[in-house]
Amino acid sequence: VHGIVRRSSSFNTGRIEHLYKNPQAHIEGNMKLHYGDLTDSTCLVKIINEVKPTEIYNLGAQSHVKISFDLAEYTADVDGVGTLRLLDAIKTCGLINSVKFYQASTSELFGKVQEIPQKETTPFYPRSPYGAAKLYAYWIVVNFREAYNLFAVNGILFNHESPRRGANFVTRKISRSVAKIHLGQLDCFSLGNLDAKRDWGHARDYVEAMWLMLQTDEPEDFVIATGEVHSVREFVEKSFKHIGKTIVWEGKNENEVGRCKETGKIHVTVNHKYYRPTEV
Repeated sequence: VHGIVRRSSSFNTGRIEHLYKNPQAHIEGNMKLHYGDLTDSTCLVKIINEVKPTEIYNLGAQSHVKISFDLAEYTADVDGVGTLRLLDAIKTCGLINSVKFYQASTSELFGKVQEIPQKETTPFYPRSPYGAAKLYAYWIVVNFREAYNLFAVNGILFNHESPRRGANFVTRKISRSVAKIHLGQLDCFSLGNLDAKRDWGHARDYVEAMWLMLQTDEPEDFVIATGEVHSVREFVEKSFKHIGKTIVWEGKNENEVGRCKETGKIHVTVNHKYYRPTEV
């Protein structure tokens, strides 16, 4: 397994440290990391030419939807044009007939949903710079598949979470904050839209689906989801229940708070800065 890691002044391999420590997952030399970046086509050509991979999984992205409103151009460059650079690198290296390519598409493509439930034929309506950049990536993958006969697929995945999710994503923010409250390290934390609903699944299952997509005889795009939606509010309630606390909601909109029934303490507040300009 080869991976591309961005150069950063701080160490940014925290999410794969466990692989080095697990002799079942990582036998010395079986995982190689290369410095590279989706904004640098030269390095992509160099790495792909050197490694000559049989499968490429493009999981690289500026993947935070809220932040994409602040870093719109960068998000377009990495998530949209970055995918084109990877596909072009495969073509430049003459590997069109030997590589299978997986593109991490996203349920954010559906955005303002045009039908419920969403499926592979549902029209797209992205509602963020992230969604719009991923829309370009989706169609450029389809284009390379049809123009050059490249085995390339889009996995349109709904939210997949795990303990290694970034701390500024809502699932991790809630679980970490509740743990800190339980340990007495924190009293209260703030969230955005409590009534936002998402289909949350486990990353482990979704990665298996990614792999399965590249094992099919013909390249095909798939939507991967659990088929269940839950609100942020429900996620908060379940997390507190896990530490034996019952959250009671008081107030409305930005003045709403989550109070602990047992102690009377306010543990959750709402802050409008966490709202998105357009909700899906």
